[in-house]
Amino acid sequence: MRVDVRHANDVVIVDFNGDLVTDDGEELLRDVVSELVAEGWTKIVLNLARVGRLDSGGVGELVASWKLAHEFGAGLKLLRPGDRVRHTLHLSQILPLLEVFEDEAAAVASFAPTS
Repeated sequence: MRVDVRHANDVVIVDFNGDLVTDDGEELLRDVVSELVAEGWTKIVLNLARVGRLDSGGVGELVASWKLAHEFGAGLKLLRPGDRVRHTLHLSQILPLLEVFEDEAAAVASFAPTS
């Protein structure tokens, strides 16, 4: 599992590459989100376009990361989960909890305040 962090204005985009599974990607996800929240970032997009597999450990860590972000007033959204990952998210019934976007610009814009 590899992770790259980049910025689009005041939004942090975390690009994951690999499998988000127990004892590999889940620990990395936890560390990255914890660090971003500790640094004061409040707008976080997790790009899952290059995540091939997601298991129960990864799902659990996604939920824990969402809860952590929420506790500190941060928003956490998902970008481009592939069919396998989306299916796992659907089966685990957490899709209503997380906002999912297929377009990066739309994900970034979704953090803008509405008037």
